[in-house]
Amino acid sequence: MKFLKISFVVVLVAALGSCKKFQDFQVNPNNPTVADPSLLLTSIEQNAFSVIDVEASLASRQLVYTESSDNSQYYGWQRGGFSYSSISQTVKMEQEAARVGKTNYRYIAKFLRAFYVVDMTQRFGDIPYSKMMQSIAANDFTDSSAVRPAYDKQHDVYLGVLNDLKIASDSLSSTAVPIGGDIIYNGKIDLWRKLINSFTLRVLMSLSKKESVADLGIKQRFSDIVSNPARYPLFASNAENGQLPYYNVTGNQYVYFNSNSMKTDYYLDSSFVDLLQGLKDPRLFVFGEPTTASGLSGNDFAGYDGLVGSAPLAYNTGKRGQGKASQIDKRYAYDATNEPSVLMGYAEVQFLLAEAAFRGWITGDANAFYKKGIEASLNFSNYQNTYSAADIVNYLAQPGIALQPGTEVSQIVTQKYISMFMNTGWEPFYEQRRTGFPTLEVAGAGVLNGGKIPKRWMYPSDEYTNNGVNVAAAVQSQYGGVDDVNGVMWLVQ
Repeated sequence: MKFLKISFVVVLVAALGSCKKFQDFQVNPNNPTVADPSLLLTSIEQNAFSVIDVEASLASRQLVYTESSDNSQYYGWQRGGFSYSSISQTVKMEQEAARVGKTNYRYIAKFLRAFYVVDMTQRFGDIPYSKMMQSIAANDFTDSSAVRPAYDKQHDVYLGVLNDLKIASDSLSSTAVPIGGDIIYNGKIDLWRKLINSFTLRVLMSLSKKESVADLGIKQRFSDIVSNPARYPLFASNAENGQLPYYNVTGNQYVYFNSNSMKTDYYLDSSFVDLLQGLKDPRLFVFGEPTTASGLSGNDFAGYDGLVGSAPLAYNTGKRGQGKASQIDKRYAYDATNEPSVLMGYAEVQFLLAEAAFRGWITGDANAFYKKGIEASLNFSNYQNTYSAADIVNYLAQPGIALQPGTEVSQIVTQKYISMFMNTGWEPFYEQRRTGFPTLEVAGAGVLNGGKIPKRWMYPSDEYTNNGVNVAAAVQSQYGGVDDVNGVMWLVQ
């Protein structure tokens, strides 16, 4: 599938055909076999923090593609890919950090590895984890258990991730050897700790359906972080977001800068337009353009209309041809810097705190956290000051914005969904899968997969070729032997 962008060449599955070939690839006699971890950190950060993906916006009913039938939009996807290569790079950085005694790199590597592992398990369910990590760490693929790693239960994967995240947060030190090559926080360890703790809250909330599972300790872990800000600091503003900035320099420009498709083929989804219009949300003015047929200005809600993500392509191209559809804002194609790629941000933290307060995991005012999240999102998205500070105040003051009894989770997650437009990867889709909010429209005749929204991706075909026994066992134990996009993984049962 298109959303996974693997940029490294060291792929674990290459070892499956020949361990000698893999080892020869790892050890080049003409190149050094060791490197300072700072030389690895920059490229790993570029990969991990590059989370902007239009396919996620199509699947989340925020955008519609009009050049052809897109499988993300019409829910026709099938297989995904594993993140072995990216994980391998984090393990290598951790090993090099241990070799040269630069401990902070080790714990940043643990966090980045946890990020990739969570991404894998969110897509598939059970994944190779403990044996995979042993194999990569040892760089030894000479025995069958290394070449064909067993799959871990999703429960065990999450337990391992949560423990690694805690170790990383507890162990980072501002007094250790400074780190270099850091294009995210320029070596500021206190901000890395905030990112790790904030991300841990995301992971814990993704497990909300498993809050009664004793050994995970979800509510207690969440409360431990929030109740001890000195030990577990969280983001305090947008300025601390874990994000990759863009520059008007070749190779460092916004991911869709000068993209011909972004200039002509992407339009707002009608359900997304309806949502923003209903809320009188000024972010509509920075997400899209008014329709040409309306003749109205960019700050008039009546000037916007969308296409129907579930409708056949011909319907959408016809409506587009009449000038009755709002194109995505021009900045996404014409601004080389536009906005940064946010792996994890302050607004999301506030929404997580709001939901946790509502669920009784922590003490605090859910409505106050929720409104802070909205305000942070409005400030982040206010491209070239399209709307004023007064507009933000007025938006928050609307009676319909405040949390209402019986709809708290829906409102919190919906505002989070809006805040993640064209950012934060597939998180809005995963959050919709977890909560059911907002409702993703599937009524049109264009929808594949029997008119249903997929719950996961099928395992990579390479796994069936190289690790067939273990992948078959994982499919049997989770999905009754059927590797299907509609299988419901443990996480959301």
